[in-house]
Amino acid sequence: MEGMHPASTRRRLLAFFRRLLRHFGPQRWWPARTRLEVVVGAILTQNTSWANVTRAIRAMRAERLLSARSIDRTPQRTLARAIRSSGYYNIKATRLKQFTHFLLARYGGSLQRMFRADLRSLRKELLSVSGIGEETADSILLYAADLPIFVVDAYTRRVLERHRLISEGSSYGEIQQLFMDHLPPDAALFNEFHALLVAVGKEFCRKTPRCERCPLRYDLPDGTSAVATISPHVGGTRRSKKRA
Repeated sequence: MEGMHPASTRRRLLAFFRRLLRHFGPQRWWPARTRLEVVVGAILTQNTSWANVTRAIRAMRAERLLSARSIDRTPQRTLARAIRSSGYYNIKATRLKQFTHFLLARYGGSLQRMFRADLRSLRKELLSVSGIGEETADSILLYAADLPIFVVDAYTRRVLERHRLISEGSSYGEIQQLFMDHLPPDAALFNEFHALLVAVGKEFCRKTPRCERCPLRYDLPDGTSAVATISPHVGGTRRSKKRA
């Protein structure tokens, strides 16, 4: 939060990471066979559970739809039917096709070529693709491209608000910058840290928090429960990529 010494913030974040890693162990994200599967998963996981995404990707694999060209050439209705389990399947089919059209037009269908682009420039390009917002773009950059950018989701916001590391209403960019400013630019660190924040959010830092056995309880203001430190609106989730 504003006024906190940078060294103190860095120490707290790294202590969070160590405690969470000790408690949950390595999360081994992102679960996918190829980089394109990571991209597809990042788009499909909007507003649904990871289990639903897994079923959709399995169906796409069975129908040989896991290449940029096959997605681009497949009729929208056929693609939507394959990803039905992910929910909002017509919208998501359109978004998949919009991404693959961009990839084919701009990079000849090569993720390897795309991921050689400058991080900031590529992020801006991804955000220009209809249906790709900040969290989805950053998931692609971190988990598919292995580039050092921190992914912010509802769990990240919830944990940081309850521990008063950010203010209520902080923007996505402000939350992301907290990690980018105070941690080394290490994709492996950002990958694991984000996954661990999701894990603690799912198990302990829920809408109704379960602070008693949380590995981060030691850091709560005055040792209180998070229930006493937050306003009731904190904790809504936008979507779930491995969500409870």
